Amino acid sequence: MSTIIAQEQSDLHLQQIMSDLDNNALYDARGHLQGLHPAEIALLLSSLPIDYRNQIWGIIAPEMMGSVLVILQGEVRTGLIEQATAQNLIDATSELDINDLAVLVGDFPAFVREKVLEKKGDSRLETALTYDGRTAAGVMDINVLTIQADLTVEAVLQFLREQPKIAANMDSLVVVDEDNKYRGMVHLPTLLTSDIHIVVSSIMELDKAIALNMAVADVALLFEQRDILSAAVIDEHGVVKGRVTIDDVLDIVRDEAEHVVLSSAGLDEEHDLFSPVLVSARRRAVWLGVNLFTAFLASWVIGLFEATIAEIVALAVLMPIVASMGGIAGSQTLTLVIRGLALHQISPSNSMKFLGKEIAIGAVNGVVWSIVVATLASLWFSSWGLGLMLGGAMIINLCCASLAGVLIPLFLQKKGIDPALAGGVLLTTVTDVIGFMSFLGLATIFLTN
Repeated sequence: MSTIIAQEQSDLHLQQIMSDLDNNALYDARGHLQGLHPAEIALLLSSLPIDYRNQIWGIIAPEMMGSVLVILQGEVRTGLIEQATAQNLIDATSELDINDLAVLVGDFPAFVREKVLEKKGDSRLETALTYDGRTAAGVMDINVLTIQADLTVEAVLQFLREQPKIAANMDSLVVVDEDNKYRGMVHLPTLLTSDIHIVVSSIMELDKAIALNMAVADVALLFEQRDILSAAVIDEHGVVKGRVTIDDVLDIVRDEAEHVVLSSAGLDEEHDLFSPVLVSARRRAVWLGVNLFTAFLASWVIGLFEATIAEIVALAVLMPIVASMGGIAGSQTLTLVIRGLALHQISPSNSMKFLGKEIAIGAVNGVVWSIVVATLASLWFSSWGLGLMLGGAMIINLCCASLAGVLIPLFLQKKGIDPALAGGVLLTTVTDVIGFMSFLGLATIFLTN
C-alpha cells in the first residue's frame, strides 16, 4: 500500500508542477517544491522533459541544489550541472558532508572543482576523487569512527557522547592499533552491555575487512553471505580508510539490477529518459545494427535452402518453431549462467560440470517436445517424414542452445565483456542459424528428390 501511495503522490507532484509551468506560474511551482524532500525533487526532475526540467532547476534554491544533485545520476545530473552557474555550484556544496562531496564534485567543471577543493581544504576529498566508483573505495563512507584496542568501554562511551552526529548512524565501531591498522569490530549492543572497566580488545570481533579495490558486486555478495550491516575498508597496508554500510549495499544492488536489465536491451543506465530524440536514436542504432547483421546472417542460411523451401512450402511455416524453442531454451541457460557468474557460483573449476548438465537438460527437453511437435506437424501436413525432421532439428537446436548459453557468457567474461550486454544477441544468432540450418538441412537430405 505504501508503494501505491508513494506512486500516487509522485504523479500528483508531477501534474502540479507541469500545470504550473504550462501556466507560467513559477511562484506556485516554487511553493510546491518547498514542501518536498530532496529525493522527491530528484525524482521529479528525472521525470520531467528537458524544457520543464530546466525551468524547475532555475527556481530551486542553491542550498538545496547539492542535496538534489547527489541523489540524481548520469546524464540528468550532468545536464543540470551544465545549466547551473559556477557560484550556484559552489554554494550547493556548502551543506554537504565529505562523502556526498566526493560523489558530486567529480562531475563539476574543472575550475569549479578546484575552487570547491580549495574552499573545503580537506585532503580526504582529493583522495576520494581518485577512487574508482565501481570499487569499495568509491562507495565507502569516509567518516568512520575508529577506537584503539586498549581503551576501556567507559572511555569509548564517553568518546561517543562527544561525537553525536557521526555516532548516530553507527551500528559498530572499527578497532585499530596505534598506526590506524585494522584490528577488528565492536558492535554497539556488545559495547553497551559490557562492563565499563574492560578493554575493547576483549570484546571486539575479528570480522574480515574489505579491500579498497574490491568490486562493488563482490561487496554486495559479501554482505549477503555474512549477513552484516557494515564493514571496514582497508588499503593494501591494512590501514582503515572508511567503511561500507548496508545502505551503500542497497544502492549497489539497485544499480546492478538496473545495469543487467538495461544492458540486456543494449541500453545504459546513465541515459536520460528524456534525452533528445536524435541522441537516443543514435545510441540505440548501434545494437539495432548488430541485430540487423545477425538477422541477415539467419536469412542467408535460409537462402541456402531456397530450392528445398520452394519444393516443400510447409518448411517455411514450421521453421520458426525450431528457432523460437532454441531461443527460449538458450535464454534460460544464459540467465542462469550470468547469475551464477555474478554470485561466483560458476567458475572454471565447475563450468564443465554445469555445461554437461545443461546439455543433458537440452537433450531431455528436446526429446519431449520433439515428440509433441513432430506429432502435431505430421497431423497438420499429413507427413510423418516432415514431423520427424522437425523433431530431429529441435533436439539438435535445444542441445546447441544449452551449449551456447553456457559458453557464450564464459567467453565474454574471459574477454572482459559484460555477458549481460552482448550475450543475448550472440545467443539469438546461434539458435537462429543452427535451428534453420538443422531443420532445412535434414529436410534437404531426407525429403527432397
